Amino acid sequence: MKILDFLDKLLQGILIFLTSSTIFAGVLLAFINVVVRFVFNKSIEWAFELTSYLFIYSALFAAAYLFRKGAHIKVTLFLDTLPDTLAKVVIILVDIINLLYLAIVAYFTYIFIFDADLGIKASGEVSVDLGVQMWIVYLVLPISAIFGIFMVIFKLKDDILTPAYKLRKKEEFEIIEELEEEFEVEK
Repeated sequence: MKILDFLDKLLQGILIFLTSSTIFAGVLLAFINVVVRFVFNKSIEWAFELTSYLFIYSALFAAAYLFRKGAHIKVTLFLDTLPDTLAKVVIILVDIINLLYLAIVAYFTYIFIFDADLGIKASGEVSVDLGVQMWIVYLVLPISAIFGIFMVIFKLKDDILTPAYKLRKKEEFEIIEELEEEFEVEK
């Protein structure tokens, strides 16, 4: 059990690092490009493309992390009307559906990239400004889906072990407060 807890914290730390570093790099690059544009009246040609990729990466890594916290947008109107035990069953069912969805995304994005005949890697497609092979850019899709799978597995474990009466008592504002506190502690 301690190994699972360690792996859970390690993967959460990796996702937090990846999310914050890609956001930071994107903001920094956009800022530098704006300064260069106003001071030297030129633009860094590849900056917009790389900034876009960095922000997309940060969103995908953050989405994977938020599966662990149960902080994705959800409508709980139906869930709120159910008895605790039945609500727990629905929550676990949603976790399993999320697992299946992420597994499908991981599989098909892997095929999209690496299929020998039709994959992006086989096509040799290159990004316009960066000149990077697009299969490298698209690798974030299966990687973030795999991270998401692990996060949902850890959430599923917690949901199964948590008593039914405690499982759905957290409101969205409580989840946000917990996340804010967690980020303040890590700073």
